Amino acid sequence: MKVYPFKFVPVLKEIIWGGSKLKSYYNKQTLSDSVGESWELSGINDSVSIISNGKFKGSSLTEILKINAVEIMGEGLAKKFGTEFPLLVKLIDAQKDLSVQVHPNDELAKKRHNSLGKTEMWYILQSEPGAKLVSGFKKNFSKEEYVRRIEDNTVEDALAYYMVKPGDAFFIPAGLVHAIGSGIVLAEIQQSSNITYRIYDYNRKDKDGNPRQLHTQESIVAVDFATKGGPVVPSKIRDGVERVATCEYFTVQTIDLFTTKEYGKKDFQEINSFIILMCLEGEALLNCEKGIEKMIKGETVLVPFVLKNSLSISGNAKLLEAYI
Repeated sequence: MKVYPFKFVPVLKEIIWGGSKLKSYYNKQTLSDSVGESWELSGINDSVSIISNGKFKGSSLTEILKINAVEIMGEGLAKKFGTEFPLLVKLIDAQKDLSVQVHPNDELAKKRHNSLGKTEMWYILQSEPGAKLVSGFKKNFSKEEYVRRIEDNTVEDALAYYMVKPGDAFFIPAGLVHAIGSGIVLAEIQQSSNITYRIYDYNRKDKDGNPRQLHTQESIVAVDFATKGGPVVPSKIRDGVERVATCEYFTVQTIDLFTTKEYGKKDFQEINSFIILMCLEGEALLNCEKGIEKMIKGETVLVPFVLKNSLSISGNAKLLEAYI
């Protein structure tokens, strides 16, 4: 199998709280003004990514993993996940507030849904003045108080809100109560899971006029009351490179090519997985043994494991890099 850096057709999700910024700022092709999510790279069953470039154009991510998962993911990840791609990458436009929610951990998700859990991270791309999000509770919270606040509809008063600006990052482990506020556009890297327990939704109704479904009982067990929220402090790796999140499920870094000019082979030596690159600003060139692939703002590329040792990146761009 002759692999190369793969691009994909975005899977656009029209949602009640979505807007038009993914279309106007990130060149997503849609006539809708209520697109909330662009699934840039997905192995989720009903939304599997389709390759948009090269000899495998038109093939799905699942199909190419069935051909040779080892070349794409690396032997260790291929053995662990088979043909199930382990990460989901999104762009999110919150024109309105998202629901307050929580995600199950691996153990609970396996038991209830035969799925991976859902740990994720957010990287803020745009924010309107006064934009804020929820990450955890204001104070230590017991399960009993949580249940009481759910019952008397006062859980919103207990949430910890944070004002945001572009470049801020938040790590959202499974079990942490969270919500994206209106006026925020962000990139999201997460485990490959679409399980969300909706705790509170501002008494909104769906497109048919019905109250949106809440998952009150499911959430009580899923919430981890010991986990604290808040923004993460990036760690500088070297000039132009910062690590914004790392955990057992993924590591995420920003690469500022305006500063560092080139990001090369030695930077990938310690990585033992595929590499995902999302272009946040400008344009970049991916150089590897299979040739050159151009990335523009709003595009996401999957670099197969077997190409990482020959990969170098140049151009004037800011990138988000994710790997396991």
